Amino acid sequence: MPLLLDGALRSAELEARFDGALLVSLRHRGDELLAGLPRRGHATRGVPLLHPWANRLAAPEYRAAGRAVVVPDGTPRDDRGLPIHGVVRDDWEVSADGATHRATLREGAHPAFPFPHAVEVRTTLHGPALTITTTMVATGEDAVPVAFGFHPYLRIPGLPRERWLVELPAMDHLALDRDQIPAGAARRVPSRTGLLRAHAFDDGFAGVAPGATFAVQGGDRRIEVSFDAGFPCAQVFAPPEHDLVCFEPMVAPANALRSGDRLPLLAPGDTYTARFAVAVR
Repeated sequence: MPLLLDGALRSAELEARFDGALLVSLRHRGDELLAGLPRRGHATRGVPLLHPWANRLAAPEYRAAGRAVVVPDGTPRDDRGLPIHGVVRDDWEVSADGATHRATLREGAHPAFPFPHAVEVRTTLHGPALTITTTMVATGEDAVPVAFGFHPYLRIPGLPRERWLVELPAMDHLALDRDQIPAGAARRVPSRTGLLRAHAFDDGFAGVAPGATFAVQGGDRRIEVSFDAGFPCAQVFAPPEHDLVCFEPMVAPANALRSGDRLPLLAPGDTYTARFAVAVR
């Protein structure tokens, strides 16, 4: 299972291609499984890392690990002007070895997240499964909050979303306000399966068990996203006007840097590792 000369990873079933640190293509028997939104901006294609926070903050200020931070202008914002999906970094070190693609960010302090840390995103391909392992290390003398996530844009090629079957595991549904910020108590919901049809998802969840599997299925193809370790939260996103669905692994809920809700803190020198996989059956 060697690394291709052109920088792609290939197994008998899948081929993964990267643009620097970003996984931009995942093909199964020649068909593209990744989608994107038809707009320009951060986190709108492929499988982007959302770092140092996933999804929205309720305001451009937060206090975490004893520090007050103002998110500067120039960071990605949503239509209401709220910071979304972290910051865009162009100083990743990218390498490949055998069947592994690595992207490493060293001493990653930033005005929007002034906590010295390092991050490695390691992507491996084996048979029908692509596994992404993210390791974050607190490299300075202060604690570091952990709130990253991923946004895999998935599609069933050749089949309209109305005919996609979606499976969700049992987890805690978070009440969200109009800005998609968690507000109020969570409600446990059982696992469920149903046709996507014209249904819209933009829902936040917590209480995702290690190994829980989300799936979308259509025709003779089933795509599974398993939250193997370190991702107890999720966002499910499926805008009705686009043929895509996202099962977003998250370390903490949206707005955790402000709310502190379920927000892990790394002591100096400590490490946080999270892993999820995309498999095609």
